[in-house]
Amino acid sequence: MAQFEDIGEQDGWRCWICDEPVDPNMSVNDDRGPSVDARMTNRKAKKHSQRKRSATSTSSADLPERLAHRSCNTGKGNVDAVIQWDPELFVIDPVEIIPAVDRLAAKGGREIFCRCVSAPDADITAAWLIDRISRLEPGLELSADIQEGGGQHLVALRT
Repeated sequence: MAQFEDIGEQDGWRCWICDEPVDPNMSVNDDRGPSVDARMTNRKAKKHSQRKRSATSTSSADLPERLAHRSCNTGKGNVDAVIQWDPELFVIDPVEIIPAVDRLAAKGGREIFCRCVSAPDADITAAWLIDRISRLEPGLELSADIQEGGGQHLVALRT
């Protein structure tokens, strides 16, 4: 396991689940205190499981460790976290963020995230998504792809 301070610095002392600041001086027993989460999605769990069955050994150090509030980490338990959309955004049919990001990370290409009624809403939403995903999946280079059609604007991200 990586050092607690290293994980905090890596994530900018922000919870990877709720994207709110984490106080490094708060008690780890406090609900808003820092904790370490081995972020394992279905894709990563399957890959981890396959490696474990192979001849090479693997350890929990192979899993990406992320900083989370104790309450966020406990609340999600041993299942995939759900990243909430900003309630200030005006979006229609938003997708679940983590599975969409996992598909982009695994295969690249383009993924539609939502629809918006206006071009300004689509621009704001695309900027928010790129900013949020940059902390969720560091190293994944994304660009926005907004297409108008049928009186709506599709917001897609492309690797």
